[in-house]
Amino acid sequence: MAKSAKELALKILNDSLIGTMATIQSNKPHSRYMTFFNDGFTIYTATSKRTHKVEEVQKNPNTHILLGYEGKGFGDAFLEIEGTVEESQEETIKEKVWNKLLKGWFDGPEDPDFLILKITPTQIRVMNTKGEEPQIVDF
Repeated sequence: MAKSAKELALKILNDSLIGTMATIQSNKPHSRYMTFFNDGFTIYTATSKRTHKVEEVQKNPNTHILLGYEGKGFGDAFLEIEGTVEESQEETIKEKVWNKLLKGWFDGPEDPDFLILKITPTQIRVMNTKGEEPQIVDF
């Protein structure tokens, strides 16, 4: 039985660590690769308080994320996520998101520059599923 768009989107979110995140810089899109974590449809990413993206989302909280394409070719499902970004002050999220890959940038989850950005999706589209039309996820 085929998975619903919601089930497929959650699977892609749960299985995908790396994606691109676009913010607005001087009224133009600016994309970078980021590491993502999710709790259901709420998405988190770690960054430094000293990065341009923090200034960018303070000025304009809109973001566009691509997540899930594995490069195997036509038919790889991936997500296009539109959402808004805010700084998360939840200490439990810092602990959850922390992993050894972040040690190159931060001393630990208590590092004063370690910041979690919380992305609340406004729309999620499941794309490229074997030539089908994009599926909008209801959540």
